[in-house]
Amino acid sequence: MKLIIPKKTFQFSARINQAFLMPARYIAVLLGLSMLTGLLTGIAGTLFHISVDSVFHWRNELIQQFNQQPVLHWLIPSLSTALMLYLALFIVRRFAPEAAGSGIQEIEGALEGSREIFWHRLLPVKFIAGVLTIGSGMVMGREGPTIHMGGSLGHMVSKVFKTNNDNKNTLITAGAAAGLSAAFNTPLAAILFAIEEMRAQFKYGTYSVQAVALAVFIAAVVVRLYTGQVPAINMSHFAAPPLTSLPLFFILGLVFGTLGILFNRALIIGLDLLSNTQSDINTLLTLLIGAVIGYLGSLWPHTTGSGDLTLLWAMEHTGSISLLILLFFVRIATTLLSYSSGAPGGIFAPMLALGTLLGLWYGHYVNIYFPTLDLQPGLFAIAGMGALFAATVRAPLTGIALSIELTNNYSLILPLILTVATATVTAELLGGKPIYSLLLERTLKREHKS
Repeated sequence: MKLIIPKKTFQFSARINQAFLMPARYIAVLLGLSMLTGLLTGIAGTLFHISVDSVFHWRNELIQQFNQQPVLHWLIPSLSTALMLYLALFIVRRFAPEAAGSGIQEIEGALEGSREIFWHRLLPVKFIAGVLTIGSGMVMGREGPTIHMGGSLGHMVSKVFKTNNDNKNTLITAGAAAGLSAAFNTPLAAILFAIEEMRAQFKYGTYSVQAVALAVFIAAVVVRLYTGQVPAINMSHFAAPPLTSLPLFFILGLVFGTLGILFNRALIIGLDLLSNTQSDINTLLTLLIGAVIGYLGSLWPHTTGSGDLTLLWAMEHTGSISLLILLFFVRIATTLLSYSSGAPGGIFAPMLALGTLLGLWYGHYVNIYFPTLDLQPGLFAIAGMGALFAATVRAPLTGIALSIELTNNYSLILPLILTVATATVTAELLGGKPIYSLLLERTLKREHKS
């Protein structure tokens, strides 16, 4: 007897197959493109790292040749930084104005549809100008340009393969997260950064988060082929502090929460002051800022640079405690001057150095007034890293993960959570806004006025 299957059954079966097969192809394409984005970002981030280090060392070798000369020992550092900064800003203003500053606000603006990504011009300009800026000793970090380039590479991949808007959103976010992973070798913090910092723009979904994770993973593998599988900051491992010491970390969180608000406001004021000047005056100010940074670097190298060497020096410092707080205030000034210039560079790395310096200074006084607790100042330095980042960027989970991955000190998880959470809540209660939201608002207002 011949079995007759109704036509509707075949139609239903076809719809079931389509429902299962189409998402599988869709997911495979998305994950494949995210891995390609991570690969490209990892390569770009590694090349950027190598280039910045090469230019920085070349400049230092040039300076060393004139180190014993009466005038040239400070004139060469001042001139070299001033000219490199001027050249970087000339390239940015002439070819890609959106490449100025960190660039993270540009990625967030692109995700929400208020900014365009012109990847074909941004990638070379951000790379070259970023190398000149950071390699000259300006107080800026690699992470901003790397995140900006990563997001732009995600946009490029989306355009080349003609994806829909949802996939474009995912690939831009994946590239930005991969950029942070490539800059700091912190994959977990990079995933949390995409979820937490870009929460208002990122289109959440099971596979979009997986796409971000894969891009971050691939970028981290590429970077570790160059740097090795070691934390970015090679420091001592600290034992977990006693629970009775936790109130001291709460107080530190209050301090950093207040500082984060003040830092954000000062940064915006500095940008406004320099951008509102006439072009000829602005040029002179650019050269003056570069000269000042170069001169300070010749007198006291730890006052300038991205902050990684300063951070390691501070952790090993055994001299005067007052030197730490002096360096902290000087680096606040040099950080604000550097970023206010409009040159391409990030503020994550300088903030980590600032958090370390203030945390160490605080930790030394804790030892003086609470000697029975026997707490190492380095505990408060690591807590300070995450706290200032969280208060400024308003991404507490990222701040916690970043501090742990950078230093490989998971045992400090409880004081980190308390310090970071306190700093974040304090900043919120004081009415402050996240720095990249402020920067994006400022950019859109200036664009509207023009």
